[in-house]
Amino acid sequence: MPHGYHGRILRVDLSAGKTWTEELPEVLYRRYLGASALGAYFLLREVPAGADPLGPDNRLIFLTSVLCGTTLSGTNRYSALGKSPLTGGFGESEAGGWWGPELKAAGYDGIMVQGCAERPVYLWVHDGEAELREAAHLWGRVSGEVQDTLEEELGDSRIRVLQTGIAGENLVRFAAIVNQCKHFHGRCGLGAVMGAKKLKAIAVRGSQRVEPAHPQAARAVLNWFREHYDREQDGLHLYGTARGILLLNAGGILPTRNFRQGCFEQADKVSGQYLAETILVNRGTCYACAVACKREVEVPELGVIPQYGGPEYETIAANGSLCGVGDLKRIALANQLLNQYVLDSISTGAVIAFAMECYEKGLLTKEDTGGLELRFGNAEAVTRLIEMIARREGLGNLLAEGVKRAAEKIGRGAEKFALHVKGQEFPMHEPRGKRSLALAYACSPTGADHMEAPHDPFFESFHPHGHPLGELGLLEPVDSLDLGPRKVRAYYYCQLVWSLFNSLGLCDFVGVPIGVLSLTQLVNFVNAVTGWDTSLWELFKVGERANTLARLFNLREGFTKDDDVLPARMFEPLENGALAGEALDRAEFEAARELYYQMCGWDAEGVPTQAKLVELGLEWAAPEGIDNPHKGC
Repeated sequence: MPHGYHGRILRVDLSAGKTWTEELPEVLYRRYLGASALGAYFLLREVPAGADPLGPDNRLIFLTSVLCGTTLSGTNRYSALGKSPLTGGFGESEAGGWWGPELKAAGYDGIMVQGCAERPVYLWVHDGEAELREAAHLWGRVSGEVQDTLEEELGDSRIRVLQTGIAGENLVRFAAIVNQCKHFHGRCGLGAVMGAKKLKAIAVRGSQRVEPAHPQAARAVLNWFREHYDREQDGLHLYGTARGILLLNAGGILPTRNFRQGCFEQADKVSGQYLAETILVNRGTCYACAVACKREVEVPELGVIPQYGGPEYETIAANGSLCGVGDLKRIALANQLLNQYVLDSISTGAVIAFAMECYEKGLLTKEDTGGLELRFGNAEAVTRLIEMIARREGLGNLLAEGVKRAAEKIGRGAEKFALHVKGQEFPMHEPRGKRSLALAYACSPTGADHMEAPHDPFFESFHPHGHPLGELGLLEPVDSLDLGPRKVRAYYYCQLVWSLFNSLGLCDFVGVPIGVLSLTQLVNFVNAVTGWDTSLWELFKVGERANTLARLFNLREGFTKDDDVLPARMFEPLENGALAGEALDRAEFEAARELYYQMCGWDAEGVPTQAKLVELGLEWAAPEGIDNPHKGC
């Protein structure tokens, strides 16, 4: 096999009930690296314009990268892609854990699924072989039961299971996909795509190892990382992603009560530090990763067990402060239910907070809620609604459509309380206090997304003497409340960094500026593994290529500049906290958006120019140019 990749993907046609292997040319790997960028390439080529996201023409794509399966911390991530049933546009979500490296060990760089099965099936992939099997006995069961059943059925406790849940079976528009019950493809509703295809799970097992082209050079990077990373001083290891709750709260940017407020009075009782002191039983990790940022918790009196991990920051904020809930044990229960039913914890918490505000304003009544007292702070209402949404029962059937569709159905001004972009609910970060997020949320191809680029506090630390992003020319600090040209430039460059990470399957917590792995060492490792002679410039073009392909997909599906907008609440002042009274300025936002378009090589309407497509080698991707697979790739 070529170094770093197999050069082949597994094709699955569920309608025909068959599988086959497709060989891919090396140029595709060098130009796209895998994961996010290569997935965007396939999605644009193979999903017909106007395809039903829940129909047979949609693709469900899982792709690793040229680094996945190596022993460098953070290179275990992989991408899932498809047309989103939540937004109707480009859908992409990454996950860590163990499934991606195991797929690589099984002999494939990715899996591409088309069609729809007549009855529930699961896919069993092992050492270069693949077969579809009956899954009626798995349908309707929570994720832990599916995991346990497949381990027993296949006779191997070390298989890695990727699955959709009961929410995906019921076509909840923000249903997720999970591996090992705790590592999530959370966003874009791709679990509903999997459910619509009646593909319950993909179990993988393999024995092949990724061998670098230049072992000594690869080992040098591994040694460099060991010398520069100190786990005992890493807040992510000690307190998980919820480590920053206290700082966000003190800064007035902890999303609270459906983004009306930025300060939560019970923040100290839901923080990562408090979690570590109370319900934490283990610090879990992903394949070959030293950071070990995952939480595993236990609350015996509520039936919460470590199999389902523990709540991340987004889960705590979305189902905690956003809903006014300050009971960490109840949030841990909510996390377990979300993992059992396999729901996006962000969208679920956001849609519940939306419903709470509608209830507060009299737009929903007890008759609508089935008797639930849907007031902010009611933890029992949150956990009950999670189950109702997953099963599409009562009010849950409406909320399962997402805040955009739910608000349109309720009417009477409910749209004001629906915090979304392109139909995808806001993540738990505040654009009025971290201004680059105004661009990240508005212009993201997947709808509101906090993982487009590092956030503004990192921009405040730029300096010319050894800053990890100094090699990009980012040398002067930019204030978090700035949304001028310097902020747009910083955001644009940093977005390319994280787009590259997504195409390499590298965790953002390992690479700079959050982690210690420098861009120079990353380039060295790519070359050591693949045997190429790539450069940072060439790798950055991969990130830019991925962003451009996603933009082209959405344009083809009817999205325009008018979809790159923010809800009205972002232009209204925060009610409390250190930034009380702060709001975005609409004219400043629109100027920043226009400048961002120009930096991307897009025209005033947000359409990539011919010159930009040619510069990126994407002239084939112009609407009239999409033809045979891999021609002019």
